[in-house]
Amino acid sequence: MIGKSRTNILGFPFFVLPLFFVLPLFFLFPFSFSLSGQHALHTIPSIPQQLLERPVTIRTGVGAFHDDAATKNADAQKLYDQGLAYLHNFVWIEAARSFHQALRLDPQMALASVGLSYAYIELNKPAQATEAIATAQKLAANAADHIKRHVDARSLQMTAESSADPAKLAAYRTALDAAIAAFPSDTQFVLLRGIAESPDPADRGQGSVAGSIAFYERAKGWPASHFLAHAYENTGRIKEAESAASAYAAANPGVPHAVHMHGHELRRLGRINEAIARFEAADKLQRDYSAREKIAAELDWHHAHNLDLLAASYQYTGQMKKAEALLKQSFDLPTNLLVQAVNKREWPAFLVARDRPTEALAAAQQLLKHPNLVVQATGHIESGLAQLAMNRPADGAQSSNAALKALRSAQGAQGLAAIALEALQGEFLLRTGQRDQGRRVMERAAQKWRSLPGPDAWTQSLFRLEALARSARAVGDWAFAARLAQMMLEHDPNYAGTHFALGLVSHHNSGTSETTRREFALAEKAWAKADKDLAELKQMADLRR
Repeated sequence: MIGKSRTNILGFPFFVLPLFFVLPLFFLFPFSFSLSGQHALHTIPSIPQQLLERPVTIRTGVGAFHDDAATKNADAQKLYDQGLAYLHNFVWIEAARSFHQALRLDPQMALASVGLSYAYIELNKPAQATEAIATAQKLAANAADHIKRHVDARSLQMTAESSADPAKLAAYRTALDAAIAAFPSDTQFVLLRGIAESPDPADRGQGSVAGSIAFYERAKGWPASHFLAHAYENTGRIKEAESAASAYAAANPGVPHAVHMHGHELRRLGRINEAIARFEAADKLQRDYSAREKIAAELDWHHAHNLDLLAASYQYTGQMKKAEALLKQSFDLPTNLLVQAVNKREWPAFLVARDRPTEALAAAQQLLKHPNLVVQATGHIESGLAQLAMNRPADGAQSSNAALKALRSAQGAQGLAAIALEALQGEFLLRTGQRDQGRRVMERAAQKWRSLPGPDAWTQSLFRLEALARSARAVGDWAFAARLAQMMLEHDPNYAGTHFALGLVSHHNSGTSETTRREFALAEKAWAKADKDLAELKQMADLRR
């Protein structure tokens, strides 16, 4: 046995190895917080203010939406409405441009400044957001009640965003309830109230919960369809989510996120080829937009997001060459969003899955240069998983300890890496003779992954379950491999890898039995568009000989 574990105050074990390894209790790989001279991945992009103020015209294909901004300038009203439409489409740059253009035509339009406060928050410009809402408050001092209620509600939301006090969120919800009572036909108030059902006051609609649905159903219209799609998928109502997402995409054919959203739901329903077509269409829209408007790809959050899901869909269908190209492209793309930076772990994870752990380790260690400690922890975790795949348990333990230390020092968001660290620790235990404990830890991590809401987490969890099953097979723990394959079946019975894992277990237990042939046949059918040299296809053919 390589080493024993004990649990620290956060509930994670750190590993104590025999003295001949000369390993400190916590060893941290050296890294620099300086951004100079690093790979572009570690440069945090900032969106130029000049871009956000660049003039813009009225667009088509972005969905019609209206809320009375109390302006006498018809063009200013149209641009304000366009800004709202872009907000509801999560197109933050164009929303900001539209609101700035509206303010050029009517500098007294308080609600355009409110709109800017939303866009600036999403663009990681909190100081400008604060300035925008302060401007709105000044402009609304003598405005009509409808305008004041919008300004006051947004101010309360921003206060709740910056506070951990649940009373602040309650106050924001109460203000929206009063606004809806005063203006029952104001769709914007109703949409905001639905979004506010989320326990996160900064939520923009992606985290919509079951309680949001009644508000969105009351609001109607395409923005409601967008948010309903998120609410339904977060609560497991995938058929309803697909219907809502289809309506949303139809109303916004020129918006990459709208087309992309429909792909979310098609994928969950097992209609993977249709989903790929939607993600490919969204990718083309995104690239065309970037080229037309001369906007660098890393400045729009959606580009990397769509790349990730398109790549995952190619990986799902066994089109590994296409998946690899997109995952590498996404990995190299700078981002100013923490979640996207953490999600860069999918590239080293892919390399481990393709039996390229040396490359995976090199990729994972690039994340150690990132200035955020949670991203650094992710780099240590993926390094550890690559090291275990290389049969280097001592190094894997070292990486686990380094990840734990980084998370203990991080200022929030540890949950983005916590389950992966648990899985790493479980695999270490499994590979070092502590099989029963390793199984318990790995299965606990698997269950946590499966419970995560949202389409991104669903696919990522599937691949993580697959990785755990692969590790169990690697150490000859076929009983646990069977358990994990069954969990994959429960998670997604349409995935070829699920049936491949079940077939391998069956072949180990009973040779080329009827069950083995059936599972391999299902895997081959689901991998009909896979690369011809896919290793799994060759392995199944060899095992049937």
